[in-house]
Amino acid sequence: MFSRFSSPAAFAFALAVLGVGTVQAQNGPGVDVQSDSLTLDATVRSVLDANPGIISLEELANAATGRLAQTRTGFLPQVTGTATYTRVDPVVKIPLGGEAFQIAPNNNYDAHITAQYLLLDFGRSAATVSVAESQVQTARDNVNITRRNLAFDAAQVYYNILFMRESIKVQDAQIASLVAHRNEMEKRVQGGVSTRFDVTTTDVRITQAQNTKIDLENQLRNQQSQLAHLLHRSNQVDVPVKGRLTFEPRPVDVAAETAKGLENRPEIKLARDTENTATLQQRLVERSNLPNLGIGGQVGTKNGYLPNLNQMRFNTVGVVQLSVPIYDGNKNKNQRVEALANARSAVARTQDTQEQVRADVRQAANNIASNQARYANAERQIAQATDALTRAQGRYRYGVGQNLDVLDAETQLAQARLARAQAMYNYTLGQYQLKRATGEQIWQ
Repeated sequence: MFSRFSSPAAFAFALAVLGVGTVQAQNGPGVDVQSDSLTLDATVRSVLDANPGIISLEELANAATGRLAQTRTGFLPQVTGTATYTRVDPVVKIPLGGEAFQIAPNNNYDAHITAQYLLLDFGRSAATVSVAESQVQTARDNVNITRRNLAFDAAQVYYNILFMRESIKVQDAQIASLVAHRNEMEKRVQGGVSTRFDVTTTDVRITQAQNTKIDLENQLRNQQSQLAHLLHRSNQVDVPVKGRLTFEPRPVDVAAETAKGLENRPEIKLARDTENTATLQQRLVERSNLPNLGIGGQVGTKNGYLPNLNQMRFNTVGVVQLSVPIYDGNKNKNQRVEALANARSAVARTQDTQEQVRADVRQAANNIASNQARYANAERQIAQATDALTRAQGRYRYGVGQNLDVLDAETQLAQARLARAQAMYNYTLGQYQLKRATGEQIWQ
């Protein structure tokens, strides 16, 4: 991407640079894109609105919110209504005074309402809710990361299109200049002051420039197809995009940008979510082996009471229950070992992510500085190549120079202009690379 131009064949770099814009997008229903040309902001918004993967992650976040609501029900009483019928045959009958005395009915009816409430669990329910809350935050941060990735992918394809357009303009300018030079040589041939060889040599250069333009136009169409794919409008051949490459240098404070990245980068937030979840899970495991104290009550009506077994009678039941784990085969002990290991792993992952953020910021700053210098160098090259072309044309016009000198000067000028376009392109991508490294949001 950042290679220098060293020969006429260097125009081929424009073909390789387009690989950067390759983005994987899922198939799904398309959305309407604005009818007029898309700006960068409109392109990013349209891509985000069209991608079903974001909708999927948002629904997963909604599911996590539902699980959180479920865990909070542990603080509320549970009320159940039950009605049963039981047929028992035979039933116990006791001989009494020459008659059989039946102590239970054959047909048993029972209808009651039961209420249960967990009075004390030593923080287990609270720990479960905390874990669920952390999982909700993780799901939301996953949505933000996906939106961030899609936004920057869209911006990259957008600038790929602008770069290819600028490259085609450079080729058009070179072709026009070569054609004008060839027309002048035709007149010189007709006047007997030049040879047909010079015309043929120029025709070869024109054909080479036209072939390069054909390749660039093909790559432009491919990038437009890639953008249509991101927008889920694969049936649209040419997505309208407006804008042009510009060069707007800005100073970069690496220390300040690093601090911003450590604070705002979504990967940092996600790593901290994982660390927090692991810590809360560890607390939950520590409380899972503690006693439970619960109370309950039941009111209802049933038959089976003496002396009239078939008469339905009102009844109540009250219960207080204390459950104390005694021995679980060291299950809880092993769960604590696992939870502690997960917590240590999460801490290490956060530290690794922080180092990655620092490296990303440094690399982005280096790319920005490098391409700023390349742009300044390309400006000097354009001035030098323009002067060299003017001198070569003048020498050739007065018969003291060769046609090959003019053709080489034309090629060098085109290379310098393309180098400037590439420097603007790479500098712009470097700025967005820095925005991505610092967690800056580029979509509304």
